[in-house]
Amino acid sequence: MINRELINPQSIVVVGGSNNTSKPGGNCIRNLLQGEYKGKLYAVNPKETEVQGLKCFRHVSDIPSTDLAIISIPAALCLETIKILAREKGVKAFIMFTAGFSETTDEGKVLEQQIVEVINEAGACLIGPNCIGMLNRYHHSLFTLPIPVMDPFGVDMISSSGGTAIFLMESSIHMGLRFNSVWSFGHGAQVTVEDIVEYMDMHFNPATDSRIKLLYIESIKDPDKLLEHTSSLIHKGCKIAAIKSGTSESGLRAASSHTGAMANPDLAVEALFRKAGIVRCYSREELATVGAVFTQKELKGRNIAIVTHAGGPAVILTDALAKGGMSVPPLSDVPQAEHLKQQLLPGSSVSNPIDILGTGGPEHLATAIDYCENKFKDIDGIAVIFGSPGLTRVYEAYDVLDQKMRTCKKPIFPILPSVSTAWDETNVFIKKGHVNFSDEVGLATALTKMLNTPQPMANNMELKGVNIPAVRKIIDSIPESGYIAPHLVQKLFKAGNIPMVEDLVSDEWPKLRDFAEKTGYPVVAKVVGPVHKSDIGGVALNVRSQKHLEIEFERLMGLPDAQSVMVQPMLKGQELFIGSKYEERFGHIVLCGLGGIFVEIFKDVASGLAPLVTEEALSMIRSLKGYKIFQGARGQQGINEYAFAKLIVQLSSLLRFAVEIKELDINPLLATDKGIIAVDARVRVEV
Repeated sequence: MINRELINPQSIVVVGGSNNTSKPGGNCIRNLLQGEYKGKLYAVNPKETEVQGLKCFRHVSDIPSTDLAIISIPAALCLETIKILAREKGVKAFIMFTAGFSETTDEGKVLEQQIVEVINEAGACLIGPNCIGMLNRYHHSLFTLPIPVMDPFGVDMISSSGGTAIFLMESSIHMGLRFNSVWSFGHGAQVTVEDIVEYMDMHFNPATDSRIKLLYIESIKDPDKLLEHTSSLIHKGCKIAAIKSGTSESGLRAASSHTGAMANPDLAVEALFRKAGIVRCYSREELATVGAVFTQKELKGRNIAIVTHAGGPAVILTDALAKGGMSVPPLSDVPQAEHLKQQLLPGSSVSNPIDILGTGGPEHLATAIDYCENKFKDIDGIAVIFGSPGLTRVYEAYDVLDQKMRTCKKPIFPILPSVSTAWDETNVFIKKGHVNFSDEVGLATALTKMLNTPQPMANNMELKGVNIPAVRKIIDSIPESGYIAPHLVQKLFKAGNIPMVEDLVSDEWPKLRDFAEKTGYPVVAKVVGPVHKSDIGGVALNVRSQKHLEIEFERLMGLPDAQSVMVQPMLKGQELFIGSKYEERFGHIVLCGLGGIFVEIFKDVASGLAPLVTEEALSMIRSLKGYKIFQGARGQQGINEYAFAKLIVQLSSLLRFAVEIKELDINPLLATDKGIIAVDARVRVEV
């Protein structure tokens, strides 16, 4: 869909071009001219004969054949104009600034569809409508400012929103980021974020293309396509960060299970990004900062040395790094630390942070960096905080920093906070090709997000032990939608190789009595019928005798909507939780966590997108806030995380072949001495 005529057009016509640069068509022509577009450039405006030094045509029927048409005219005129351009003038790429289509009225939506049909018939591509345009190294076809410094190894930015693209460029330019391309695709009537990422993946050249992609996404129309091409780009050496907005409203939808109440499109996005290896961000500043971190040398570990001449910001950075799971290891016990201290000013500290004092100069900064690079072997990266109190110039210090960033193998992250008193020096430093993290907490957040984002996971299935034909036979036998009967849950889990505690469901007392005697007391009795049985007293734990069981049987059968009673052995162990919800377009979101209050109150869950592989399931488990319990916190027996991961993977594979399952809860699973076993489960289907 995306073609050469859009990327590198040999000729461009701006329909609605103007001498008035306060109008989109006029400012676009100015941007094209100032960007030194090297092809043929035309303007169409019935009121002008010349536009900014260009010959102006009165009607599109008068122009020569053209590669790319930029449309900046009222919506009502667009369809007929595009028909002429596509059918008579050979235009193969369109950028539409014009608004007033599907975002306004039903009539506008119909008009937009008609325009797309015309463009599709011509085998052309469309960016927009309602966008600010695009720019790359070949042409600056957008009507806004600022225009960033273009660099083939700069950032590729893709944005649903033109305004967000502008503000992202503002934040990024201020930080020192350079750009290879900017794509604002507006409605995505034809070309969407998935199409742009696909094009970048399919045409990726590691020798000439940018390896950094920043995305602002308002709608994911094809999650599988986005997953395929983002993960492919990351495997090729690219780094991707993204904001996905518009995920809060759906969280208000009612659901009938724990998983249904927690799982929503936001968790689906979280799961998709984790599987793809995309760093998820939540603000423009955060996205720009992550992009700036991406431009630095690779950080291969979590140990950071902080070199500073101001104690306060260093403490703030230390706290922020520790909060994100990174480390600022003490250096005072390292033999070389004392040697470093002797070369700094009296009163300097080398404990980490390395404080060279406010009177420390460029030579002290250079020495401290050299020790972190060459002497302190356990250090993975260096953060340098160096500003100005307004008493001295810091050009020489920033020259040292420039030199060290070019020659050191370890990444150096410059925090130059004096954006007012040392603006000139900072600006010179940035113009040398560097970035500046003026806020230390923003840098710490970006670093921890980057390091905590897993690498792309294989999008395949581990089917060992999962009997897919049996799963399908059970699902196909279910007569109606709703929660399926306990005996079918047992069969389904057996087919999925998910161990489940033996139980008996009956409305006949003698059968339950005999089962309990055979199993051995104590047992658990649960009402069957009501969805939320705990809320109505429908669960009796630790039933220790036949008489006790008989009393509970009669009580449970008397509850509203009771159909029968389930009896199962009373097991002891650590409660775990697995759940799943089917989310349209994304497929099954799989949730896991510790059971009980951890899931019900703390909502401590991790999400993944089915199908999952073992490595991915382990990554989910290890991201839990309660993960230390798996490791055996406070002398307690730990939990076999590999056995738990195996169950998560097997359930995800089962679900991939049972899209009829819309909600599923296994709560609790019990981690016992003999393994992990499902104690209670609910499965809702739509057939």
